[in-house]
Amino acid sequence: MRIQHNLNAMNSLRQLGTNNTNTGKNLEKLSSGFRINRAGDDAAGLAISEKMRAQINGLEMATKNAEDGISLIQTAEGGLNETHAILQRMRELAVQAANGTNQAEDLQSIQDEIDALADEIDRIGDSTKFNGIDLLNGGSMASDGIDFQIGANNADYESVNLTIASMKASDLGVDTIDVTATGDPLGAIDAIDAAIADVSAARAGLGAMQNRLEHTINNLGVTTENLTAAESRIRDVDMAKEMMAYTKNNILTQAAQAMLAQANMQPQGVLQLLQ
Repeated sequence: MRIQHNLNAMNSLRQLGTNNTNTGKNLEKLSSGFRINRAGDDAAGLAISEKMRAQINGLEMATKNAEDGISLIQTAEGGLNETHAILQRMRELAVQAANGTNQAEDLQSIQDEIDALADEIDRIGDSTKFNGIDLLNGGSMASDGIDFQIGANNADYESVNLTIASMKASDLGVDTIDVTATGDPLGAIDAIDAAIADVSAARAGLGAMQNRLEHTINNLGVTTENLTAAESRIRDVDMAKEMMAYTKNNILTQAAQAMLAQANMQPQGVLQLLQ
C-alpha cells in the first residue's frame, strides 16, 4: 500500500474536473440558447453559421430595399394619377372648344383653364419627390434611373433599375395647346390623347415594377426563413437534449465528489498497520 501517490484520488479528481467543465458548458449553452458560443465549440459550424448570418442580414435589408422601392413607385404613381386626371379634364375642354357654338371670349376662358392645368402638370412634375429624389421632372430618374438592390450579394441579377420619363407639360406635348379662335382644338385633342397614352404607359411600367418587387419580397421572405432555420439547426442548442446532458454531468460531478472523498479515506488504513 502506497501513500505518496493516491491514484484513486487522482483519478477521481480528474473525473471531477472533467465533469465540472462539461457541466459548465451545459449551463452556458442552456443560458445562452446557443450550441456554439465560441469557435472552440465547433469551428466549422461557426464559420458556416456566420456566412449564413451574413446572407440572412443581407436578405432582410434587401427586403427593406424592395419595400422602399414600392414606396417610391407609389409616390410616383400618385403624381401620375393626378396628371392623368388633369389630362382628362384638358381633353374635355378641347372637345368643348371644338364646338362651333363658342365665341372668342368663350374659347379664351377655356384656354385660360387649359393653361392653368398645364402649369399644374409642371408643378406636379417638379414637386413629386421621394427622399429628395425628383421622380417626374426628367432629371436623373429619366436618364439613369434608380437601382433597387434586391439581393444579398454583388451580382447584376441582384438589382433592378427603374426609369421614369419626364411627365412635365412640355415633354407630354401639352404646354403649347391653343384652342382659341386662332388655334386648333381638334389638334389639341390629338395632342392630349398622345399625352394620356404616355402617362398610361408610364403608369403601366410602374405597376409592373411594383408587382415584381412584391413577388421579390415574398421570395426573399421564404429564402430568409429557410436560411434562418438552417442556421438555427447549426448554431442553436437543442434545449431538451442539452438539459439531459446537464443532468447526466451534474450527477457524475456529485458522484466524483463522493468518490474523491472515499479515495482520500483509503490512505488512513496505513495508520492501522503502524499501530
